[in-house]
Amino acid sequence: MPIEPDTKDWTWVLSRPCPDCAFDAARATPGRLPGLLQANAAGWREVLAGDDAAVRPADNIWSPLEYACHVRDVHRLFAARVRLMLEQVDPTFANWDQDETAVSARYDEQPADAVLVDLLTAADAAAAAYGAVPDDAWQRTGRRSDGSVFTVDTLGRYHLHDVVHHLWDVGGTG
Repeated sequence: MPIEPDTKDWTWVLSRPCPDCAFDAARATPGRLPGLLQANAAGWREVLAGDDAAVRPADNIWSPLEYACHVRDVHRLFAARVRLMLEQVDPTFANWDQDETAVSARYDEQPADAVLVDLLTAADAAAAAYGAVPDDAWQRTGRRSDGSVFTVDTLGRYHLHDVVHHLWDVGGTG
């Protein structure tokens, strides 16, 4: 059975804790975002060190390696979105099909050691992007193509949930 595309709207995590991974957006204040993103990225070291990192637990569930590739790309995407929100007034983000990206980028064939380096680098860049947000810019807005509006603050919290949840998905900690 192939991977089913995730079409859920996860924006609800901004208003209530996630019952799965226990992420609580209210606890992820802007000043904590950089450190929390970097701590999460460090948690992928152990996950990708396992001999079974490229093995899917089921045909329709990504392997830890595939999740790590996705998390790397999420960090890259959100860092770019933060920069866009600081450079433009209320930009609309280009649509991103995470499932198509997983196939076209061949997540399942990437070497785990290179993915880890890239994930850590991307997390550092995302942390730096949030760390560079001026105090008066956290409420600047941007929107997804589906109309969901984010501030830099809520985008950061949403971003953090994504990576926390995926580390939880693969049984990692951090």
